[in-house]
Amino acid sequence: MTDSPPPLTKVQKAEIARQERLAREAAALRANLRRRKQQSRARADSTGDETAPSPAAGTTDSGS
Repeated sequence: MTDSPPPLTKVQKAEIARQERLAREAAALRANLRRRKQQSRARADSTGDETAPSPAAGTTDSGS
């Protein structure tokens, strides 16, 4: 006999979706920053080395 919460309104559903979207975007930005820092460190470690790693496929600096 558990009471179920009242159904969500369209506004509440939209707000939940917005927050989830923002959380996913923030996680993607953190992952991208982490990857770019690793690439930068790898380049710094191999200064003067002609085989510096190129940026990961699919990454751009579009700033969107």
